[in-house]
Amino acid sequence: MTATEPAVDTAAWAARHAHDPTAVRDDDGTYWLFSTDAYAGGPLPRAGVQVRRSRDLVTWELHGWALDGVPAAAAAWTGAGGLWAPDVVRVPDAVAVPADERWRMYWSASTFGSRTSAIGLATAPHPAGPWRDRGLVVTSRHETDGPNAIDANAVVDADGRHWLVYGSFFGGIHALELDPATGFVRGTDGSPTAGPGVLVARRPPHVDGAVEGAFVLPRPGGGYALLTSYDSLFASYHLRVAAGPAVTGPFRDVTGALATDVAADPVGSTVLAGHRFPGGPGRLAPGHASVLTEPRPGGGVRHLLVHHVRDADDPEQHEVQVRRVVWTTGGWPLVSPQPWAGAPELGGREQDDERSWPASVDGLAGDWDVVPFDRGDVLTPAVRRTVTADDLAGVTAHGAGRFTWTRDGHAVEAVVLPSWDEVRDRPALSAAALDTGTGVVTVATRVPR
Repeated sequence: MTATEPAVDTAAWAARHAHDPTAVRDDDGTYWLFSTDAYAGGPLPRAGVQVRRSRDLVTWELHGWALDGVPAAAAAWTGAGGLWAPDVVRVPDAVAVPADERWRMYWSASTFGSRTSAIGLATAPHPAGPWRDRGLVVTSRHETDGPNAIDANAVVDADGRHWLVYGSFFGGIHALELDPATGFVRGTDGSPTAGPGVLVARRPPHVDGAVEGAFVLPRPGGGYALLTSYDSLFASYHLRVAAGPAVTGPFRDVTGALATDVAADPVGSTVLAGHRFPGGPGRLAPGHASVLTEPRPGGGVRHLLVHHVRDADDPEQHEVQVRRVVWTTGGWPLVSPQPWAGAPELGGREQDDERSWPASVDGLAGDWDVVPFDRGDVLTPAVRRTVTADDLAGVTAHGAGRFTWTRDGHAVEAVVLPSWDEVRDRPALSAAALDTGTGVVTVATRVPR
């Protein structure tokens, strides 16, 4: 980290002002969060990618900045005053790299409304740094058709091939193959490329191509889920999912619509959007998510969605949130309606052992606050619904919180899981359900009578 002190007192920032976040965990169990150079209180105090740390993914402290400002090559190419949307990954042990290059950070430089942009690479021996700029990886020009060179996501597929999935707003989402040893695009000898690579998702021109912030996640049983953010950053931002057999696609949503088919827009099920539970804050425009995958004590892994969200009552204010990702019987990812309250092995409030999740419909009846994401581009208030034993008569239990039933001739896949109700500050069951016929996702939390 640089020793340069910011002009603004950042000691109380905690989770606030974290935009486009990504989180990793080091070998000692400390979590590190990297995010865009953003500050809701006015001009940036400084640039170079914000870095936070946490022991539990609940409480954050600002650690500093990864780089000493915008690297010279990026500033010359883009005129950017700050860096955006970092993606940080640990190079697999199977890849021989110097010890001080084991961690890679792909950062973006651009200005609003322009696709004169660049994605650069920095490396470090540890998430805490020191980070060293290695140069530009992908570039784009506003006057040239093609993808916008920002919003990088580095992915290693099941065959050990390395990919850079990128693109934002203009030109759609693309994938380029990387050289595992260097982190640069394969065949470029460390020089920047204009891409574009393989097109994996796009939107029609009449919506200004607003699909961005891609993250590719392996699915249980094979294949990949593609998470992308849609619509307006300050109001209607929301998170959608499609799936495909490879990092390069083709990606389709649960109804079969292709992510590159502009006539089918919008494509993908909305798994997280603006919402408000009774008595709680309005969570506006959640998005630009990454997924932290980490081992669980006793075996298996947990997936945690790391995203930013805005305050519905003051949309300039934004912060990072973490939520559990769960998988349906059909291999579709859904997101908990409640923020993550900390792993149990770290003294947190979550119940993480899926063997203890509901194994039958017994005990699921009751009053639930329900949010349907049938309109991902609006702030949806929860509606109170009472679920009776008769309503549960046709539900099939698959164990570990997984359930299915039939509606209008097609399947609904749901996950019911323990959570921590942030409004009532108490444990509560939550649920997320995907209607495979319509693609609509509904989330809910049970409330006490």
